Amino acid sequence: MERLQKVIAASGITSRRKAEELISSGKVMVEGKIITELGYKVEDGASIVVDGVKINREDKVYYLLNKPRGVVTTTSDDKGRKTVIDLIEDDRRIYPVGRLDYDTTGALILTNDGEFANNLMHPKNEIDKVYIAKIKGFLTPSDMMSLKNGVVIDGKKTSKAKVKVRKTDRETRTSTVEIIIHEGRNHQVKNMFGTLGYEVLKLKRERIAFLDIKNLNSGEYRVLNPKEVKQLYVLTQQKKSTR
Repeated sequence: MERLQKVIAASGITSRRKAEELISSGKVMVEGKIITELGYKVEDGASIVVDGVKINREDKVYYLLNKPRGVVTTTSDDKGRKTVIDLIEDDRRIYPVGRLDYDTTGALILTNDGEFANNLMHPKNEIDKVYIAKIKGFLTPSDMMSLKNGVVIDGKKTSKAKVKVRKTDRETRTSTVEIIIHEGRNHQVKNMFGTLGYEVLKLKRERIAFLDIKNLNSGEYRVLNPKEVKQLYVLTQQKKSTR
């Protein structure tokens, strides 16, 4: 048996905190009975209706995808563009954890486990995301320090980052920079460099936590094994316990 709010969050329809709010406000039914008790435990296979919608409890699945350029990180697209869901051969209702821009490539996790997804995306859990950016120009020491300490985007300062220049090309006047962040704002890496006057020509997410895409070609994916999933859960719980 599992706590009701955990089951709702795991279904992917909302976060655990929002699930608790829905329970408290009398919008959740179990086997036809309204439940308002937080921590109420439900049996496997119990019928659960949340705000008029019956949730489906599926086996949990976790994928690591090497996202190609020109694919949108959504479950559907009104412009008819290919989505990351189109690349995964799975009929279950999975969704991406966070997002990568249309022209950004690299590591992306997809799952049907809502609690797992929320834990990974929460910036306070500080899950490292390693990006490789090819930029116009050469990153100065002062600008590198600004990136490390955080820059202001839309009135809000980014968290501290780890930054190092991997290589420079004098002929093309470009630099390849590794930047590690744990936030997930829209276009964050591009905007961080843009704030300092650098144009990002190419961007790739090379790693999420300890998961890399070294053995995955563009567009390929693999299933995460139970040990990897457990390790990711442990990472998020470690951060929570120190807060």
